[in-house]
Amino acid sequence: MGLIFYEIKLIFPINQIEIKQIMAQQYSFSGHESFYCKQFWLKKGFDFVKSERKFSDPNAVVDLGVGKNMVSSINFWVKAFDIVDSNDVTTEIAEFLLGDNGVDPFIEDIGTVWLLHYLLVNKKKASIYNLVFNKLRLERYEFQKEQLHSFIKRECDKAEIAYNKNTVETDIKVFLKNYVKPEGDKINVEEDYVGLLMDLNLVQHYQKINEHNRRVLWYSIESEQRSSLPIEVVLFTILDNQSYGNTISFRELLTEPDSPGLVFCLNPEGLYNKLTEIAKKYRGITFTETAGNQVFQLNGNIDKLDVLNEYYQK
Repeated sequence: MGLIFYEIKLIFPINQIEIKQIMAQQYSFSGHESFYCKQFWLKKGFDFVKSERKFSDPNAVVDLGVGKNMVSSINFWVKAFDIVDSNDVTTEIAEFLLGDNGVDPFIEDIGTVWLLHYLLVNKKKASIYNLVFNKLRLERYEFQKEQLHSFIKRECDKAEIAYNKNTVETDIKVFLKNYVKPEGDKINVEEDYVGLLMDLNLVQHYQKINEHNRRVLWYSIESEQRSSLPIEVVLFTILDNQSYGNTISFRELLTEPDSPGLVFCLNPEGLYNKLTEIAKKYRGITFTETAGNQVFQLNGNIDKLDVLNEYYQK
């Protein structure tokens, strides 16, 4: 089977149905109280909800052992990561991961972190994550803060949603703190290295000299092979995507919204290798090439949580 490389390009809506779908989108750029999600907050919030306590209770500050604004932030993040639903009930995936018999209650496995990243992007409660990984990266993989601002403003204008520069500025700062490992001589190890998503190494930062001979901070989210990304997590996201049928093209899995190619920032070779490994491991799944088209096929009923359980039982 030959490996086909695709050039990723942004494709704008070309019909009225697609335009209406975009216009129906609702974006949210606040709720985290300017705090990024720290390492143990999801487990802390999960246990809090399981004990039938409410984030709005006056005693929540004491029960959670954090300040009032952090209580609100934990409430935001457990919903953004799909740990707790809008009715303050823990979700199935949260019980699987963090419950009494959870496979990784303290989020020690890198596979769990990849899975949580997917849930954050896919849930869409924190809109910036879905916009960056599903849309911005189709246009560019390098950006400055100002370019990210302009992109978000344009998406808000397209969806006819109010754009607040200060709110988006805070959201961008929190987004970057979630993913970017800090550098410098004045790093607070306890505070700066407890970000939940930093170990994924998805967002890099560096400086460039601009036309005015000044150093400018840039960020990049490049497509790579992602050796730390388990194939079971990739398969889970495919099975979890209700827009897929039993036959899925390689291009869909590389460039469509919420695809493993976009969410996990996989290059074509990386995705190809993951799909090949999946097809070798699981009976009822094939990855073939017919008339030049690479196709991933699901030929049987495969439970997505069973797939994840196999990974954690290794």
